[in-house]
Amino acid sequence: MDSTTPSFEHRLRDNAGKVEAVLNRLLADACQEGEIARPDRLLGAMRHGVLNGGKRLRPFLVVETAALLGGSEQAALRVGAALECVHCYSLVHDDLPAMDDDDLRRGQPTVHIAFDYATAILAGDSLLTYAFDIIAAPETDLPASRKIELVLSLSRAAGIGGMAGGQALDLAAEKQTPDEQGITTLQAMKTGALIRFACEAGAFLSGAPAEDVQRLRVFGEKIGLAFQLADDLLDLTADAATMGKATGKDAARGKGTLVALHGQAWAEATLARLVAEAGELLAPYGDTAKVLIETAQFVANRRS
Repeated sequence: MDSTTPSFEHRLRDNAGKVEAVLNRLLADACQEGEIARPDRLLGAMRHGVLNGGKRLRPFLVVETAALLGGSEQAALRVGAALECVHCYSLVHDDLPAMDDDDLRRGQPTVHIAFDYATAILAGDSLLTYAFDIIAAPETDLPASRKIELVLSLSRAAGIGGMAGGQALDLAAEKQTPDEQGITTLQAMKTGALIRFACEAGAFLSGAPAEDVQRLRVFGEKIGLAFQLADDLLDLTADAATMGKATGKDAARGKGTLVALHGQAWAEATLARLVAEAGELLAPYGDTAKVLIETAQFVANRRS
């Protein structure tokens, strides 16, 4: 099923480097206009939570969907960096003892271990807030109307009806295992919502017609589900050294997953179907959608 090319892997790494550079500049010591000071320990915790490697898949999706529709790469990189701040904030908070209680993230100590609990909470708060600063800032060269669309869409993907709500459902699932529909809803919110936003964001910042926004939103929903299925498979089959974090924790806590419900063979067949459906969605764009189709294949076949 894996047909991604070396050029795709290079493109993914190249984009990760560009996003890392943007994030490094955004998280520099110097204050921006309107800021009073950047406390050293808080900034260090934010940098620890963000500048720790990773594939930067979500920003990659923003950049590639924008490229598909003729959007600005510079604006896409900044929106991608904002999205990565939201994603990393969620990881910092999810790792806390009150949530998933993890000591390891991408092979490094989690923020509350490297610093302390209170600083980790503040680092997450600051990253979430900063995401909307980045989009709204004049350095993000987009019309105000597009910035409003991006802020609204990201707010809903990240908040009570999206990622944060999904984490609440995930915590509840430790006490009572949800049924199949409940698992699907939980995963669409906790994991899928930000991936969906990553895909529709490229359409928003490009000023694309509603038809393109909807097409890329559905594409994002499909690869968001594929990402979670692949993650659940890895949680069962990979080791901590490969993943850079603890594995097998969902099963140990009694949390239900679609993989646990239907089995590995079902999950692998579903991943193949989702990749095929994602490709069909992008067929109207022809060869220009090749990278996004390869991204769907990469998501389904990743090993870490």
